[in-house]
Amino acid sequence: MKINKEDIPVTMEAPETKMRTLSGFGNMDANYHELPQGTDFTPLLKGLTNDSCHCPHYGYIIEGKIKAIYDDGTEELLEPGDIFYLPPGHTAIVEESAKYIDFSPTKEHTEVLSHVAEVMSNMG
Repeated sequence: MKINKEDIPVTMEAPETKMRTLSGFGNMDANYHELPQGTDFTPLLKGLTNDSCHCPHYGYIIEGKIKAIYDDGTEELLEPGDIFYLPPGHTAIVEESAKYIDFSPTKEHTEVLSHVAEVMSNMG
């Protein structure tokens, strides 16, 4: 099974932002994201356990830099060429405009995306 990143359905688009997600990719969601510097997921996760993402993500940074912040207070910088695993209990801030691929378990990812959509709709 394969898919070109351009064929993954766009789930969110805004200036300098394009998020693509394909569910059902071997019980995982296949994601390709392009996010601008300054994108902070933290406010979107408020209300989840520990106000953080409970979905694990496995991925690869193509361009840019993303700071991962874990529930225990530790941080790490994800940079181009890095293969990463973000365990449950994290948030992230885009430090430098980024392009990356990640795979996430569909069930948990859907829960987080539903919560984020609700938070965004309440923001107006």
